[in-house]
Order: sequence, then structure tokens, then C-alpha cells
Amino acid sequence: MWASRAFGVHTVPAPADTAPTGSRLPPFPEGWYFVASRRELARRGLIARQWMGLDVVAWADDQGRPCVAESYCPHLGAYLGPDGGGAICDGRLVCPFHGFEFDTTGQCVATPYAPAPRSAALRVFDTREVLGMVFAWWGLDGRPPQWHIPAQNLEQQGWCEIDIRTLRFPGHPQETTENAVDIAHLRYVHGYGSVAQAEPIEIDGAALHSRFRFKSDRRLGPLPYASLDVTAAASVYGLGFSYVEIREHNLGLDSRMWILATPLDGEQIDLAIASQVRELTLPRSIAWPLNIIPRRRRTTLLNRFLNYLQQRDVQQDVTIWSRKQHRHRPRLCRSDGEISKYRAYCAQFYPAQHAQPASGEDGSGSVRVAAA
Repeated sequence: MWASRAFGVHTVPAPADTAPTGSRLPPFPEGWYFVASRRELARRGLIARQWMGLDVVAWADDQGRPCVAESYCPHLGAYLGPDGGGAICDGRLVCPFHGFEFDTTGQCVATPYAPAPRSAALRVFDTREVLGMVFAWWGLDGRPPQWHIPAQNLEQQGWCEIDIRTLRFPGHPQETTENAVDIAHLRYVHGYGSVAQAEPIEIDGAALHSRFRFKSDRRLGPLPYASLDVTAAASVYGLGFSYVEIREHNLGLDSRMWILATPLDGEQIDLAIASQVRELTLPRSIAWPLNIIPRRRRTTLLNRFLNYLQQRDVQQDVTIWSRKQHRHRPRLCRSDGEISKYRAYCAQFYPAQHAQPASGEDGSGSVRVAAA
């Protein structure tokens, strides 16, 4: 598995004003949500997280199978996180209170003083791993996975290690994922030019595909000030997993980005930005500062810098996301592109009683999407 490099969480302070309750979306839409990278699991052994309104722990057994489970022992309720004394021994989670041992199915398989009770089992969540990133399934009313994120057996030859950076702020995954179709904000918020939807969005059950193009004048670290011509193809699988393939045509730079929004407690979300770039060969006249650095090392440095630029763009969005009210019936105009279709697509991830049609320019109309 391709490992991920994880960085610390940067927290954005909550605004003083909060949105009225009636304007809020249900906080935990159904789907797959990021928990941790494989590299972090290997480094730390046992990880505690706040995830989808719950306290959970994550670890991997000796065969590398990951587990995400609620972090309270079914025996007498002890907290199983590492700061409460929980530990991993021979791939099993050991309770600090009475030494009950749990395997990655959640079942208690041993105690120090008696046979393991069959009724002692942790609540565990289905997991899926994509390129060293571990996700867990959150189902409406606890139902099992209704669909899967793709395995993404992407070519890794010539690509740098995945870099992950995380922002924490008051927000909702539907609002952040809406960027995949809200191309108008690219011009107004981020200053991109010639922004256009390359083709209509495609929706197939839990999958949404969007392709757009834009231009931008930027300095890329040690490279000269450059005019960038970018095509981006975004694939969205639920509201917690967005994958974007990016091609910069002038420099011939290929990169990949994952936008992973995970609700924590009904107010805050973690937005992990994962990225990698392919090795880039440029004429010495254009990239001479980079040519003195070994190719693999400079690809890693370029990836970190691009991730920084992406995070800087996201920070501009966070200022808006963390203060906005959700409009169930937005008054859209023709330049808003595919937001109506996106809102209809999102309805499948909520309880049926919440589903509301998105509004068009005249405040009416909904879009039919395929069932998940």
C-alpha cells in the first residue's frame, strides 16, 4: 500500500455567530469518511478520534487489517483510547480496566482470568482502504454499506508520496463538497480566469463526476511567475470523498488531490487535503532552481508546495463556510451551473423526511438522480 504522510491538524476558530437551527443540514450524512492514514496507524499503533458524533479508536492487527470501533469497553465501560490506558498487544486492543482483549472484528477473544464472554463485542464500522488512507462507513440507522468508494489502483511509478494536511473548522461536508460543481466561486473567491464547465456533470447513484477548466497567473515557488492553464476532473463519492485529477497544460504538470470532509461532533469538521504529483521534467531555462535538487526530492517538495497553495485556497473558502447559513431553497441564477443537480444528488445521503428539492432560478423544480 502507498503510504501517506500526515501533518498536524490546523484549527480555524469558530465564528461568534452561529446559524439558526432551522437552516442547518442533518450533521451526519451517510457515506464513507476518512479516519486515519495507514502510515499514522503504523507509527502510533492506537489512534483515538472524534468521528461522526462518536469517540472511536482505530488500529491494525498483525496482518495489517484495520479496525475502527467505538472507544468504550462493553464490559464495564472503560475508555479504550491511548490517553485512557488502552493499548495494542499482538494486534489486539487491550482494555486498561480488566485486560479484555478485542480483535479487529470487535469480538472479545481473551481475558486474563476467565474465558472471553461471547456477548462482549465492540461496535465496529466497515472499513475500506484507498492508497493508504483508511475510511469507515457511516450508515443511516446503522445500516451496512450501500455503495463503495473505488479501490483506485492508480499508477504510482513516477509519483511522489501522498501528502496529507488537515484543517478543522465549523462546517458541513455538503457545503465543502459543493465546490466540485460551484465553478462561479473559482472566479470570484480565488481569482481564477476563463472558468468554464468542460462538460455537464454526470451522476450515477452515489457517484458524481464534474470536469472544468480555468486559468491562473501564479508563482510556483522557485519557478518564474507563470500563466497556468488547468483542467480538473472531479469524482465525488458521497460527501466525504472527492478525488480530483489535475492537468496543467503549459508546464505539463500532473497532480492528484483528495478532499476528505469528516464531521466530528455536529459542528466542527476535519477537511483533509491529500495530494501527490508526478515527476516533472522542465527545460533548465525555466526550472533551473529545481534542477540542482534530485528529481524524487524535488517532486516531493513541489507536492508540498502545491498542497500549501491548495490549502491557501481552501482557507479562503473556510472564511465563508464557517459563517454561512444553508439555504434549502436557494435562489439560483444561470451562472450557478450545476448546483441544482448537486443538491438533488445529495438528498440520497439523508433520511427520506429531510429530502427537499433544490430551487432553480424561479424557486422551483428538482432534478431526478439515479438511486444508490
